[in-house]
Amino acid sequence: MSCRKRCKREIFKFAQYMFRLVTGTLNTDSVEDELEQSAVRHRPEGLEQLEAQTRFSRKELQILYRGFKNECPSGVVNEETFKDIYSQFFPQGDASTYAHFLFNAFDTDHNGSVSFEDFVMGLSILLRGTIQEKLNWAFNLYDINKDGFITKEEMLDIMKAIYDMMGKCTYPVLKEETPHQHVEIFFQKMDKNKDGVVTIDEFIDCCQNDDNIMRSMHLFENVI
Repeated sequence: MSCRKRCKREIFKFAQYMFRLVTGTLNTDSVEDELEQSAVRHRPEGLEQLEAQTRFSRKELQILYRGFKNECPSGVVNEETFKDIYSQFFPQGDASTYAHFLFNAFDTDHNGSVSFEDFVMGLSILLRGTIQEKLNWAFNLYDINKDGFITKEEMLDIMKAIYDMMGKCTYPVLKEETPHQHVEIFFQKMDKNKDGVVTIDEFIDCCQNDDNIMRSMHLFENVI
C-alpha cells in the first residue's frame, strides 16, 4: 500500500473514531492498530523536539511524517485540502462543515494552515494523551468562537456537522430532529448552573462522570 493511501486511510479512521466518540458508539471491536512499520529515510527537522513534546516514538514520527509529506508535499495542509480529504471518504454526506471545525481545532495558531507539527501534536493528545488532555481538546473543538464557553448553538452546529458528514451510512437512519434532541440532553446534563453556557470545568466534570465517554476516551490509547 502506498504512503498516500495509508495516510488517507489513517485520516479516515481518525474521522470514524471522532464520530463514535461524540455519539457514544465507539466500542472495542472497532479499534485496530493501523500504523504499519516501514523504513523512512527522510527525517524532519525538529524530530527530537517533537519526540519530547509528543507521546510518539521516533519511528512512529518518521512514518507519520512520510505519509503527511506524500499527501501534502508543501508540508502544510490548508482548509480546502482538509475538506477534500474528508469528502473522499464521506461521499454519501457533506463533510465540509465538520472538516472546517476539525481543521480549526488542529490549527492552534490560527494561521489558516495545519503543519506537521500541528497535526502530530493534536494526534498525540487524542491517541495517547491523558483524559484531561483529551477532554480539553474536545472542549476546544466544540468552543467554535474560542471564547472559553460552549453554547447550545455551538454544540448543535458540531452535532449537525457530524450527522451531515455521515449522511445515510448511519443505522438506524437518523431523523432530522435527532441532532437537536441529542444536544438538548447533553446540554442539560453539562450546564450545571443553568446559565446557558458550558464551561470547561462543567464539560470535564460531566464527561468524567459518563461511563460511555470514559470508555471511548480510554480506547484511543492503543490506536497507534
